[in-house]
Amino acid sequence: MKILVTGGAGYIGGFMAQTLLDEGNEVIIADSLERGHRETVDPRAKFLQGNLLEDSFVQSIFKDKFDAVIHFAGFISMGESMENPVLYFNNNVFASLKILEEMSKTGNDNFIFSSSAGVYGNPVKLPIPEDHPTNPENPYGESKLMVEKIMKWYGITKNLHTVALRYFNAAGASLDGKRGEEHKPESHIIPNIIKALLEKREFNLFGNDYKTKDGTCVRDYIHVLDLAKAHLLAIKRLNEKPGNYIYNVGTGNGYSNKEVVEMVEKVSGEKVNIKFAQRRPGDADELIADPSKIKSELDFSPKYSDLETIVSTAWKWHSK
Repeated sequence: MKILVTGGAGYIGGFMAQTLLDEGNEVIIADSLERGHRETVDPRAKFLQGNLLEDSFVQSIFKDKFDAVIHFAGFISMGESMENPVLYFNNNVFASLKILEEMSKTGNDNFIFSSSAGVYGNPVKLPIPEDHPTNPENPYGESKLMVEKIMKWYGITKNLHTVALRYFNAAGASLDGKRGEEHKPESHIIPNIIKALLEKREFNLFGNDYKTKDGTCVRDYIHVLDLAKAHLLAIKRLNEKPGNYIYNVGTGNGYSNKEVVEMVEKVSGEKVNIKFAQRRPGDADELIADPSKIKSELDFSPKYSDLETIVSTAWKWHSK
């Protein structure tokens, strides 16, 4: 297959491109490198540098015909989105709209979107099924929900076939430690704990007064290798049964921030110096997936998403 991967110089997009290439597919990566890393682009892929907000760049991409488009390109920091919402609505929503519109004009039918559990906001029940009310707590989550709604209408009006994968917390690195997570700014807890430990400084833990078992946020973590597998299964679904789908990608298990800190301590053999800080605006108490739909419909079965494997691979990557 010939697959377009937007944001393929980023964390998840880079793993996705490598996975596709390893399975013998032709991969075209489109990335602005504004937050991606050129050195992480697999040399087997064709690389196109440009901004997806520019019509001419998007039009040049779709001179090709693709079996599927996997859209990772987007900003991901909840906290940053609260400070600078226009950045998120511009980059996450309008770029996606331009891609979908160009796909509809060029006969490219299959679109897989990197969505987020952030669309749910503070859940009214746990674990969270896909039909749970959507009430984002921040512009990042709102931007993802906006794109999902646009996808629905392009499915109805233009007969595009789409899958929105609502990630819970993507984490971890390759098993050999050669590829991992590197964001600027970094907002994810596991790399931030590890970096604080390696740099021998305090780790700021945001909030210890949440309505959870130990007062810290609880999250469902999914290993990036399992996440890449979910995208392969989504492509298979669209090829076998075209339509418009939404799936949670998680495990159904939640770990508190304190438990994550304890696992980093176990893996590293070192003590984390924690400094409790104020809550970040827009953070939900608990986000735990109900993954039964993706398991039953796509036969998805995570292999690497236990917390120890996630933290061990991340530690190997960051401490190399």
